[in-house]
Amino acid sequence: MERFWPVPYLLDPTNLVIDADVTFVVAALLAVMVQAEAQAFAATFLGDYRVGAKDRFHFNAFLHLDVWGGICYLAGGFGWSKPVAVDASRFAHPYLYLVLTRLAGPVANLLLANIAASLVFLLGKVNIDARVFAMVLGVNVTTAVYNLIPLPPLAAGSVLLGLIPARLATLRWLIPQLGAFILVAWCLVERLSPPGIIRPYIDELVRKVFAFIAGI
Repeated sequence: MERFWPVPYLLDPTNLVIDADVTFVVAALLAVMVQAEAQAFAATFLGDYRVGAKDRFHFNAFLHLDVWGGICYLAGGFGWSKPVAVDASRFAHPYLYLVLTRLAGPVANLLLANIAASLVFLLGKVNIDARVFAMVLGVNVTTAVYNLIPLPPLAAGSVLLGLIPARLATLRWLIPQLGAFILVAWCLVERLSPPGIIRPYIDELVRKVFAFIAGI
């Protein structure tokens, strides 16, 4: 793993590394786009089909970028996309299919990580620097693992959010907003008090998944 950038990769404003930091930002945008488009595909496949749904399928990372999710990438190396608009009433099993739709995001991140790992392997065979793809691998693994934390607006948070009745629309909107603030604040606190309290355990899992996929 020494030949790659650190996993998870964390931006350090006191010691900017231009090539690594730019690559990280690009990898984060890819992770956001893949996560959102996967949710759109899953929603369509499971029954929420919409004709000409350009708000879902446009493959423009910036249109999928969530403000708090982007800040979280900068602060903690992981984040989330804007939740794709889903009409759960169109699903045969609304709660289950809604959860599956949201979880399609981190699954897609892992698939992209596997593709990046394959490119790292192939380029390594011909002695070409593959750190760009290694960054894509690392960022997508980090995004996938952290999105399994059951706190909205992370993907697994849909398990909790889906239990809130539709009539409590204000609460369903408020919880992800509070969750986003909590996640960013948590990342900052953990970085200001190294080695942190919870992150070391999650980051170790990220590194193990990274090593497994990368075959190292």
